[in-house]
Amino acid sequence: METLIFRQFQPGDETAFWELNEVWIRKIFSIEPKDIEVLRLPVEHIIEPGGEIVMALLDGRTIGCCALLPHGPATLEIGKMAVAEELRGKGIGRKLLAHMIARGWELGAGRLYIETSTKLPNAVHLYESCGFRHLPPERVQPSP
Repeated sequence: METLIFRQFQPGDETAFWELNEVWIRKIFSIEPKDIEVLRLPVEHIIEPGGEIVMALLDGRTIGCCALLPHGPATLEIGKMAVAEELRGKGIGRKLLAHMIARGWELGAGRLYIETSTKLPNAVHLYESCGFRHLPPERVQPSP
């Protein structure tokens, strides 16, 4: 039986964090300058401002990641979530998301949110099934 664990980002995880996210972004969208900045320097752009990154490992192999990004008092965004393509559809993303939701509440978040795209129907379904709700159109702020 394979063992799935979640652990905090450690020095040396930068390459896996970049590669896991870069694959899915390039497949569906394009890598923008802001993506490069955040994904190449996650400590400076996510952890040092008060966020966290969790890495998912399956039998010691890094196969996923997700971040909690601070956005004002008591608000965290769940983002930069990725699971290795060959392992998608096996429930790993759901477990990773549940872990990040619990972690967000542990950190004292009063609000957790996710930005996503309708080009990612599986992700939208996952987020909805975990309790996230769509904002009414008048409350949606444009996102790059």
